[in-house]
Amino acid sequence: MKARKVRQCCLPFALSILMSATFSAHAEDAAESAALIAKGKYLAIAADCGACHTAPNQGKEMSGGYIISSPLGNIVASNITPSKTAGIGDYSEQDFVKAVRSGINKQGQHLYPAMPYTSYAKISDADMHALYVYFMHDVKADDNVPPATDLPFPFNIRSSMFFWNMLFADNKPFIPAKDKSDVVNRGDYLVNALAHCDTCHTPRNALMGQNNDQALSGGSLGSWYAPNITPDQQAGIGNWSDAQIAQYLKTGHVAGKAQAAGPMAEAVEHSLQHLSDDDINAIVAYLRQIPAVTQATNSPRDALGKPATDEAALRAVKNPDAGWQVYASSCANCHQADGAGNHFYPSLFHNTATGAPQADNLIATIVYGVHRQVDGKDVVMPAFGPDGLLTDRLSDQQISDVSNYVLKNFGNAQLNVTPEQVKTVREGGKRPLIARLAQPAVWGGGAVVIIILLVLLVSISRKGKKHGA
Repeated sequence: MKARKVRQCCLPFALSILMSATFSAHAEDAAESAALIAKGKYLAIAADCGACHTAPNQGKEMSGGYIISSPLGNIVASNITPSKTAGIGDYSEQDFVKAVRSGINKQGQHLYPAMPYTSYAKISDADMHALYVYFMHDVKADDNVPPATDLPFPFNIRSSMFFWNMLFADNKPFIPAKDKSDVVNRGDYLVNALAHCDTCHTPRNALMGQNNDQALSGGSLGSWYAPNITPDQQAGIGNWSDAQIAQYLKTGHVAGKAQAAGPMAEAVEHSLQHLSDDDINAIVAYLRQIPAVTQATNSPRDALGKPATDEAALRAVKNPDAGWQVYASSCANCHQADGAGNHFYPSLFHNTATGAPQADNLIATIVYGVHRQVDGKDVVMPAFGPDGLLTDRLSDQQISDVSNYVLKNFGNAQLNVTPEQVKTVREGGKRPLIARLAQPAVWGGGAVVIIILLVLLVSISRKGKKHGA
């Protein structure tokens, strides 16, 4: 009897141990799952997914509908929530990886490189897995169906991207450089893969492929211009301190140097300000050691200009400068009559937008305004283009006049802005050669044949060189 009682007493004890072990295993699995989702969320923020796939002021997270203005036409971001009817809910992990790295969705359709799969191709397997888990298990499913992207012919033929990818999408994984530190390699991974800084700041060729021989030396973004961020002292950011670069990435503002607007403001708001200090410092370390790209310029773009002293004289003139009249009525109340700004509004001298070798960002800032939110605080400049209030809107001639006044007094006086340039910025920027060739008025349907033949010839040439090497 005693032995039997002992065995009966041991049974609940054994069950207790088993249940405790099972609970611990479940708790451990739950903790690992939560950590993986948290990692995926951080990676999605670093990759700036939400900036494009969430429509501002109205869209639910990752539900699509945001319109991306490209030189080829407007591209509408898709729904990437786990909705099975409108999003990626029925994507396997393999489907997800193929879309992100190769730009081909589950239906076999080619995506346009406004989705930067050419950079995302370098994202590691571990990070791709974390991203997939995050999107499938933490993003809330939404059944919003955004309008379909409808580019003009021939760019509406998605299969043509097959040829473009042959030339410009190498699908090579990121390999850390053995002669670089872990910090620099992390910065390389962020700049050229996850955060895809290279897609904006690297110039593009006639077929819109990246000219990586001039990596990060500046590139046109339609209405905006992403500047040279190589360590050249004159043309790049070689005269910036590490702390200034880090501050700009985190806040979009460095007094006496630069303020983020347009696509860069979006990157700061939705992505960069949320990165860890370690990752920000890694980006800085990487940018410090890349090859400097020199360009024709006499001084750093943040070193030009001085306070204006002609306010009284211009008021006394019977027919004052047309640009000053616009400035006095529309700009001086915030930026001050002498252009020095104040605690809320930046100085217009020692400002990269006014001192740059091109006037694109100055014009675009006037046309579209500025908006970024950092640490929950809004930084806003009203638009004076078609999105502005009726009482604020300026004509192309007025924007040209005020741009020239600002450049003459506060920035690069060598530039001269014309109403035609303003019109081009309003319409989305100068169209690349590939877009101009495709215009019916130029070549008609023959443009398709020319473009495809050109791509094939270049592709065959490249393959021949590889085989002969």
